[in-house]
Amino acid sequence: MIDVTAIGEILIDFTPAGVSQQGNPMFEQNPGGAPANVVACLSKLGCSAAIIGKVGRDQFGESLKNTLDRAGVLTEGLVMTERCGTTLAFVHLSETGDRSFSFYRDPGADLLLEPGDLKRDLIDKCRIFHFGSVSMTGEPSRSATLEAVNYAKEKGKIISYDPNLRLRLWSSPETAKTEIISAMHLADILKVSDEELFFLTDENDLDFGVRKLMNKYDLKLVLVTLGPRGACAFCGTHKACHPAYDVKTVDTTGAGDAFMAGFLYQLIRSGKKPGELSLEELTHFLSFGNAVGSLVTTRKGAIPAMPDIGEVEDCMAECGFAQS
Repeated sequence: MIDVTAIGEILIDFTPAGVSQQGNPMFEQNPGGAPANVVACLSKLGCSAAIIGKVGRDQFGESLKNTLDRAGVLTEGLVMTERCGTTLAFVHLSETGDRSFSFYRDPGADLLLEPGDLKRDLIDKCRIFHFGSVSMTGEPSRSATLEAVNYAKEKGKIISYDPNLRLRLWSSPETAKTEIISAMHLADILKVSDEELFFLTDENDLDFGVRKLMNKYDLKLVLVTLGPRGACAFCGTHKACHPAYDVKTVDTTGAGDAFMAGFLYQLIRSGKKPGELSLEELTHFLSFGNAVGSLVTTRKGAIPAMPDIGEVEDCMAECGFAQS
């Protein structure tokens, strides 16, 4: 069995790395892409994980495959194409480490994933199937993603959905909202940031916005990340919140993906379904997820920054909580 199989974008993040002697910005090549970040982190924590996606048959694509192989992620579902290059994203960091992205993807290889590329046995063998909306921003990857998610749903898999809103990749905010919501009914677990929650619901009240989505789409578990303020989890009538850990943040790239991986790790270990978690379990899972997410921000890059289980346990035992 595979604990988690994910589908979606696998790309190169070029992360700021100081300036040259001539005073020009320098960038470091790092592996990235939200679904890849999640499965790489899960593998680092000790879970079995697989990825379905497409990269270019170029030095970037080869580098990504090698990175995921070294991380212990099953890559038999990773297709390489000569039709176009691997997608690139340049990360821009603010003084506080918050990031924004510039994408070079017109198209990128990740958008060329086709329904015929799907390795269905990776879905058959998994317990949780994870996806996002970036692979739904164009065809044929949109059709491939939805076909995979529907297939996983039919097979009784737990469906985990992180919209991971990147407005620059959509033709308009209206299209983004429509397409993201169109897949909501397939999910058992939804993870959103507070900004994404407002975008999707037009509700300023976090609790009201979450309950609105849960009731309309029969979601079993909703996770809301709050940046330096930590995260909240909603399951049935339960609501739990937990602060982030007090660490020295240098780059927030991949923090939400690491949090998601940490929470899924605990869910897998519990052996429970998403709608069965107690308030105590929600709180503990949030604490662990926040530790994973917080630690990732202390290093540059996403996949290279993922912590192991020992580092997470040390953080939970020794790090204080960030001030909200």
